[in-house]
Amino acid sequence: MHNHNKAEVEEVEKIEIDLLLEAVFRYYGYDFRNYATPFIQRRICHRVNKENLTSISALQEKVLREPIVMESLISDFSINVTEMFRDPEFFKSFRTKVIPLVKDFPDIRIWHVGCSSGEEVYSMAILLHEEGIYEKTRIFATDINASILEKAKKGTFPLDGMQRYTKNYFEAGGNRSFSEYYKAVDDKVFFHPFLQKNVVFAQHNLVTDHSFNEFDIIICRNVLIYFNKCLQNDVHKLFYDSLSLSGFLGLGKREGIKFTSYENCYGEFDASEKLYRKIK
Repeated sequence: MHNHNKAEVEEVEKIEIDLLLEAVFRYYGYDFRNYATPFIQRRICHRVNKENLTSISALQEKVLREPIVMESLISDFSINVTEMFRDPEFFKSFRTKVIPLVKDFPDIRIWHVGCSSGEEVYSMAILLHEEGIYEKTRIFATDINASILEKAKKGTFPLDGMQRYTKNYFEAGGNRSFSEYYKAVDDKVFFHPFLQKNVVFAQHNLVTDHSFNEFDIIICRNVLIYFNKCLQNDVHKLFYDSLSLSGFLGLGKREGIKFTSYENCYGEFDASEKLYRKIK
């Protein structure tokens, strides 16, 4: 045997990653095969180190034999960077431009995709409440990660984030006292239960699960950047099929519908905030 050079090592690693993702899909039904390579590679290496292993192949064996390691890997693959009123300008645009067009609907259905630990869902509930339409809205908040959804359902967050969240809230057009919405106990805050009343938290896998309702609004921010082109297209099909005509789609700052098969189906509603409206 000769010593492998860098290219050969990378080739072996690529094969190992492909085999790991294939094994995860076949055995557990989670399909990460079309996630963006650099992202997947980073997260897998992170897990290899955490488990004190020396190779990706060793991780594959562990993942197949120990479901708990699989759970850790899913957490590694789900992106839980979030905050209340994240990108306040988005929420402000939503408040001032989208709300006036939907507020007379007899009922409003919103799908929050990749809701993570729920901060943005509670933000939306607060905004809808302030606009007087929360009572007739249903928010379906979904994520691939079951354990993070459990956290979201509790509506409990660390107190030390509240200063930043309050600032976001005002920048998003809030004009009440943000602390009205929660009670602080020790180092935690508990959001008032009424904010959950019209929210359904559910596990949903964008890659393998189908459309489950027709929505007036779909919010999916900062999820698609982790998918490759082919998977992005599949997800756009799912959104298109799930959105009512004239419905709104909100994406993240670095996302868009250009170069997907669906770009002609939407009009740019607020280009700077990545808000689109389905036109056909």
